[in-house]
Amino acid sequence: MTPDQIRDLVRIRYGAIAVGASSSCCAPAATTSSCCGPAPDVDTQAKRMGYGENDLAEAGDGANLGLGCGNPLALAAMRPGEVVVDLGSGAGFDAFLAARRVGGSGRVIGVDMTHEMLAKARANAAKLELGNVEFRLGEIENLPVADNAADVVISNCVINLSPAKAQVLAEAFRVLKPGGRIAVSDVVMLRPLPPHLAGLKELLTGCAAGAATVAELSAWLAQAGFADIRIDPKPESRELIATWAPGTGIEDYVCSATIEARKP
Repeated sequence: MTPDQIRDLVRIRYGAIAVGASSSCCAPAATTSSCCGPAPDVDTQAKRMGYGENDLAEAGDGANLGLGCGNPLALAAMRPGEVVVDLGSGAGFDAFLAARRVGGSGRVIGVDMTHEMLAKARANAAKLELGNVEFRLGEIENLPVADNAADVVISNCVINLSPAKAQVLAEAFRVLKPGGRIAVSDVVMLRPLPPHLAGLKELLTGCAAGAATVAELSAWLAQAGFADIRIDPKPESRELIATWAPGTGIEDYVCSATIEARKP
């Protein structure tokens, strides 16, 4: 598929998730609520990704859709007054948690290309009465954010969905202030997918088929200008990954990883 076709596929799928027509990355809501597997409880999924009970309470109802593959806030060490940009902010889950951490003197900007997700996130923000978070329509390859504006860029299992990952990382570098940092949870490719899996559109929108290798991500981060690059695959994520497409063995090919780097 062309890059535009990939973006359209992702936009349609996650728009459907936002409005409840589908509550998964690749199957109808009647059968699943997380990627391709049997319907798990979204709070249980979040806890498996590293979130606690307080996080679930602070984010409010409706923000946690059971998506993601880790907890980027555990990496970011956010401080009051900082500006945070959330790539692929969805219904606002990580953005709301970040808004709590940076406080009233800080600011969080969520960016998402899906109108339905933006509407859901803005409605959730209004319910929480959070005045320090906003959501902007845009693609993560072309962020609607000024140069040198952010202290932290976060993302949770979204960069793998982009057909232009190097450009996404270059954009993250552009919007960060000198000394700013990137803190990302995403999936990485451990070994190439066999053809019968690589061609599945469901695995592309389900955060698997589009994953890059650690070597590729490291090279793209360095090319963008980042320093102190650290990418740590999480072998223990195999159990979670297996629920995304039961019976396919996808957990033998991809795993969750933390991705950190700093703009000099």
